[in-house]
Amino acid sequence: MTATRTSPTLAAPDVETVVAAVRARGLRVTAARRQVIESLFAAPGLVSAEQIASGLGGARPPVDDASVYANLETLEGLGLVRHVHLGHGPGLWTLADRACRDFLHCERCGAWRAVEPSLLAEARAAVRRATGYQARFTHFPIAGLCPDCARADLDHES
Repeated sequence: MTATRTSPTLAAPDVETVVAAVRARGLRVTAARRQVIESLFAAPGLVSAEQIASGLGGARPPVDDASVYANLETLEGLGLVRHVHLGHGPGLWTLADRACRDFLHCERCGAWRAVEPSLLAEARAAVRRATGYQARFTHFPIAGLCPDCARADLDHES
């Protein structure tokens, strides 16, 4: 997936607001596009394209894989959705205005956590001082060991 967001993040408080935003940009709201939008609202958090296509485990009707990917890419280009890569698994999607978070990912157990960007401000500042880069942890997370896995490492060393 090579989609990149080309528009600013748009607020999406409900399905009809997203539908109106899509139409306002001259695009059609097909049945598949509406299904993808409704699935993003129905999902409890980050969700893979495959989960959307399969109907969120039976909670929604299934949608063709190709339609899901094409619609997610289109919606991301409009600034309505975004994705994050947590480890080696598939990209995970959510509504853009719900995703103003940074992410942490455990390399061992696969656990992940969304955190307020302010919690990682010092880490971003340290990267900038050391390299000049302005780090972001929204698309790719900070990877390491979660507290439980780190504790297990310490217990194993003792």
